[in-house]
Amino acid sequence: MNTTPMQMSEARRFQQLRGHLSYLKLNNAAEALNRVCDQARAEGMSLTAALERLLEIEVEATEARKLAARLRFACLPEPWTLNDFDFAAQPGVDEKLIRDLATLRFLDDASNVLFVGPPGVGKTMLSVALGRAAVEAGHRVYFTTATELAAKCHKAALEGRWKSCMNFFAGPKLLIIDELGYLPLPEDGASALFQVINQRYLKSSTILTTNVGIADWAGAFGDATVAAAMLDRLLHRAAVAGIDGPSYRLRGHQNQAEAMRAGVNSRVS
Repeated sequence: MNTTPMQMSEARRFQQLRGHLSYLKLNNAAEALNRVCDQARAEGMSLTAALERLLEIEVEATEARKLAARLRFACLPEPWTLNDFDFAAQPGVDEKLIRDLATLRFLDDASNVLFVGPPGVGKTMLSVALGRAAVEAGHRVYFTTATELAAKCHKAALEGRWKSCMNFFAGPKLLIIDELGYLPLPEDGASALFQVINQRYLKSSTILTTNVGIADWAGAFGDATVAAAMLDRLLHRAAVAGIDGPSYRLRGHQNQAEAMRAGVNSRVS
């Protein structure tokens, strides 16, 4: 079949357009160009509508890459969201408070959140769910345990990287410190934790989970002065969620065991 000069021109123009998109590193738009052109022709789309669709594809891909990068940085231990939490199974949780925290308004005024309660009641799951919501909203989040934070600070001090370590923990819009009180902190651990909290004070938000009641912090951390100073900064602007219900984790294990037993019984019968 002979190709007319007009068809040659259009074919060349199409290749040039795809080349321009690739040169500008709009790779997803370049890959979608043929599909969008076919869609525009089939649906009678205007030039403006076709261009908007093409750029929308690139924007969506860019946002997906940014989200993936924020999630990698956050180091969240599980992909939990608030929809995964069964409030009916944990009556010790103030659902109204958690729903309000999920709006992330507490990040706007650098407020903190303390989840206090015994092991297994859902403190970590709720903190991770709030962290995930913050990541998806475009914020930088970082998750660590109290012992990991203390160990990193101790190592940084030995290697002469104390300032860079403090800058790292000061950076995220939301810092989640999990399991404070589960394991004893090293000798300088409480001091390092205080300095991290102090430099974030009134600037960025911190979520902290602990099994130690606030009244017992002085004894638990071995230094009443540091404990009092830490609490002063944490509680100045804070929501405190005390959870005293049944073990949320144990209930989950029991439900899994019951489901497995039910499956076995159905196969036997």
